[in-house]
Amino acid sequence: MDNSSPRIAVIGAGVIGMTVAKILQQELRNTNITIIANEFLEDTVSCVAAGIFRPGTSFKGPTKDITKKWINNSWSFWQDILKTPEAPEAGLMSVSSYIFSKENQFVTRNHLIEDLVPIYRTVEKDELKLCGEGWKYGSYFSTIKIGCDRYLPWVEKSFIGKGGKIEIKKIDSFASLRSKFDLVFNCTGMGAKVLCGDHDLVALRGQVIKVKAPWLKMAFYGDYDTYIIPGIDGVATLGGVRQYDSYNKEVCKYDSAAILERCCKFLPALKKAEIVAHQVGLRPHRMPVRVEPEVMDGVKVVHCYGHGGYGVMCAPGTAMDAVKIGVDMLRSNARSKM
Repeated sequence: MDNSSPRIAVIGAGVIGMTVAKILQQELRNTNITIIANEFLEDTVSCVAAGIFRPGTSFKGPTKDITKKWINNSWSFWQDILKTPEAPEAGLMSVSSYIFSKENQFVTRNHLIEDLVPIYRTVEKDELKLCGEGWKYGSYFSTIKIGCDRYLPWVEKSFIGKGGKIEIKKIDSFASLRSKFDLVFNCTGMGAKVLCGDHDLVALRGQVIKVKAPWLKMAFYGDYDTYIIPGIDGVATLGGVRQYDSYNKEVCKYDSAAILERCCKFLPALKKAEIVAHQVGLRPHRMPVRVEPEVMDGVKVVHCYGHGGYGVMCAPGTAMDAVKIGVDMLRSNARSKM
C-alpha cells in the first residue's frame, strides 16, 4: 500500500458503510481505507432488516430524479452480483411477491419500481383468494432479497483481502479524525443524530420475528405493515411495526403478539413455524436522505445516511454518489496543491 496515497475513513459498518467501502476500493485501488465502527455484522441494524427490494414513498432524495437514479443504480448493482456464482454467499436471491389490501388500491402499486423490475402487474381475481377472503386489491411483482447476515461478512472479507483495515471504535467527534484522515465518509445511521446534531434524523422503530419456514418461497404483504418474507437459509422474516420517533430497543411482547396474529391469519401454515428470534432495529429516517459534502471540525466529510427502512435495497445508489463526491473532493484537493 502506498503510504503517500489519501487516507480515508468510513464510519459505520452497516450496509451503507460497507457498500461505500466496497465501491471506494473499486474506484481508488491504491488508497488506504479504514472502516471504523463500534458495531459490526450481526450487531448492526442492517442484519435485522428483511432486505427485500421494495422502496416505499418515504424514501426520498433531494429531487425526484435523484431518488429514481439511486433506486435504478441500486437495482443494477444487486443484479450484477446476482448474476455471479457468489450470489448465495453474498446473501442475494430472486424472490416473487404478492401485495394485497382490503382497503386501498394505491398501496399495492409502486411507481418507483414498476418500470424497473421484470414483472409488476395487477393480480387476477382468483389470486385475491390465495391468502383468505376479503382482499379487494393486489399486485404481483418479481424482485430480489439481500440478506445482510451474509452480505456484510462477504464484503468485509473482500475489503480486508484488498488491503482494507477494520477498527472497532466509537467515534464521538470528527475532530478526533482530523490528524489521521484526509477524507471521512459518515455512514453512521442513527449515530449521526448526535455526531452531527441532526434534528431531521428520526428513529423509525421496527420489530420482526424470525421463524423457520423453509417451505416459504414467496413474499407476502398485507395491510397494517404486515409482511412475510422468505430467506435464503429457510428462515423467514415476519413483520412488522413502523413506530415514528421511538427509541425503544427492547422487544415488546405486545408488538410480537400483534405481528404473529396478523401473519398467521395471512398464512395459517405459519402457526406451526418454529420461532428463531425476536429482533428490534431503529431505522434512521430522514427526508431527504443525506448524501452531501461538508467540512466539520476541519475534516472533509461526505455524509451518507438517513435511509429509513430502505437502506439495504438503496445503499448502492447512494454509495455511488457519495463516493463520486468524495473522489471529486480528493482530486480538487490534489489540484490545489500543484
